[in-house]
Amino acid sequence: MTVRTRFAPSPTGFLHIGGARTALYCWLEARRRGGQFILRIEDTDRERSTDEAVQAILDAMHWLDLDADEGPFYQTQRLARYKQVADELVAAGKAYYAYESKEEIEAMREAAMKAGEKPRYNGYYRDRNEAYRDDPNRVIRFRNPVEGSVVFEDKVKGRIEIANSELDDLVIFRSDGWPTYNFAVVVDDIDMGITEVIRGDDHVNNTPRQINIYRALGAPVPEFAHLPMILDKEGKKLSKRTNSVSVMEYRADGFLPHALLNYLVRLGWSHGDQEIFSRAEMIALFDIADVNKAASRFDTEKLAWLNQHYLKTDEPQSIAAEFEWHLRRAGIDFSHGPAPVDVIMALRDRVHTLKEMAERAKIWYGPITEWDDKAVAKHLRNDSAPAVLEAAKVLLAEVEWQPAPIHQVIEQIAARLALGMGKVAQPLRVAMTGTQVSPSIEHTIYLAGRAEALRRIDAAIAMAQG
Repeated sequence: MTVRTRFAPSPTGFLHIGGARTALYCWLEARRRGGQFILRIEDTDRERSTDEAVQAILDAMHWLDLDADEGPFYQTQRLARYKQVADELVAAGKAYYAYESKEEIEAMREAAMKAGEKPRYNGYYRDRNEAYRDDPNRVIRFRNPVEGSVVFEDKVKGRIEIANSELDDLVIFRSDGWPTYNFAVVVDDIDMGITEVIRGDDHVNNTPRQINIYRALGAPVPEFAHLPMILDKEGKKLSKRTNSVSVMEYRADGFLPHALLNYLVRLGWSHGDQEIFSRAEMIALFDIADVNKAASRFDTEKLAWLNQHYLKTDEPQSIAAEFEWHLRRAGIDFSHGPAPVDVIMALRDRVHTLKEMAERAKIWYGPITEWDDKAVAKHLRNDSAPAVLEAAKVLLAEVEWQPAPIHQVIEQIAARLALGMGKVAQPLRVAMTGTQVSPSIEHTIYLAGRAEALRRIDAAIAMAQG
């Protein structure tokens, strides 16, 4: 049987970190086993689902390069199919119409709680065989078995057993004409041939109900794997409301998509002590059965370390497009100035994120707008700085414009003036950036471009002279 997994987010908000990890695990399990990965948008919550949220999910999946073999499918486009299956269940005596008002349902629950029982539907309409009638309270309820238990072997949590007596007759079609989650998801998974359901462990309680619906429909039951939650640094559950957990926020913060995926794959799964995984290695090594039962903690510092690793080791050209996205986001016009690839080469050992890199790159795509007074006083207004700047102006006007020849010029100036390299480099660094902090001096000068470098040296000479 071909393995088919699915990721089925609800578009009531952005794609958060927990959802991204679920999507990754589903994608990896399908890829490792030569199967298919399906994307389904569960948008039947009409009050909370939005087109903007749908697009945010699609954008995040595209950015992470978690390509789906099929989809996206939308539940709102399958309403007729859900109604057909619900009607078939009613006709077979496996579901029934119920007509209680909201007030009656609430009174039923309150009575159960007063009696010390679990609040639930009491089955009033279960055996009344009420016919369809036009009623604003009309729902369809599933006739859940009352004896026995539901047993399934969760690939992460192990054996789980729930007595049917703990489950009431859930609503599968609401009075507003829309299917409920537990019903729609089963119909979808049957129709889409899903063999492995991988999702968060907040769905464990839904699983026995869904298994009973599978069986009522005479369909094979997929295998289940429920993933433990992700906690924040303080040990609290990651929340859309309290944590900055949107996948696209991590893009905005300057993280690379493959760095984020590498970090997410280790949030609950491991392969020995290995920390760095290529995409090919993740596909070859990942097994959903190896996921830990315990919750994981999200550590932004560890993610930043991983991100810097990829900044340092990736081919600069491979991350240039993502860097250019950050330059545009920072309001930088890079059509005039150094090639973004050259900036990456100069800065990648000094930053953890592309956002930080873009901020530092501003100095090469526009004029110096602020001067560090202390740097000017220390490195421009001293006895040796004017001679250093004048010599650099002459020699840089003729040198081949590459970092290595520029470095040789600086060495020549140091030898000619009998100065240490710092006494030469620092005045030039302040001249190029307005500060005393930058990448290597040869790269700092090179990225400015010859004409701009000479113009900045002239400005520094004038400043050195007061």
